[in-house]
Amino acid sequence: MSFYQHDSAIVDDGAQIGDESRIWHFTHVCAGAKIGQGCSLGQNVFIGNKVSIGNGCKIQNNVSVYDNVHLEEGVFCGPSMVFTNVYNPRSLIDRKDEYRKTLVKKGATLGANCTIICGVTIGEFAFIGAGAVVNKSVPAYALMVGVPAKQVGWMSEFGEQLELPVVGQGEAVCAQTGDKYRLQGSVLQRDVN
Repeated sequence: MSFYQHDSAIVDDGAQIGDESRIWHFTHVCAGAKIGQGCSLGQNVFIGNKVSIGNGCKIQNNVSVYDNVHLEEGVFCGPSMVFTNVYNPRSLIDRKDEYRKTLVKKGATLGANCTIICGVTIGEFAFIGAGAVVNKSVPAYALMVGVPAKQVGWMSEFGEQLELPVVGQGEAVCAQTGDKYRLQGSVLQRDVN
């Protein structure tokens, strides 16, 4: 076994788990799950069958990643944050054929206790604040807070807030890395020149 699995964790036969990943106490990984290299699954995590998790993801304690949720490389899922996969669940109605796809793109952060309503895409390096409820797709680098979540700013790839308006024109530099970012309308891009 090229990954670490705590004695109390359950990894069903067929699950694909990358090298150097760590699976901690009371975690359950279903047979169809695909987990990349160097991931950390904290205590009491559940990973469904139709789930893919990219390299270097960190899923903190008490997070359930349900079917049709896909995490790209380097996604951070804060403690007790929530994914859903049915938009209008009812206990007495079977809606397993109505699961909506949720995609969390590279480097995004999902803060503690936030909720991601199914059917959305969270853009690259977006930052969802603790306790926020996301019910629509989020642009790359966006800083989202509140219930329902609203964009209040922009974040660098390092995780520092940039001094830019939510919509408009402008440039900013990450104080930690010196990387430059350019805002055009409602789209922020890192300057790769």
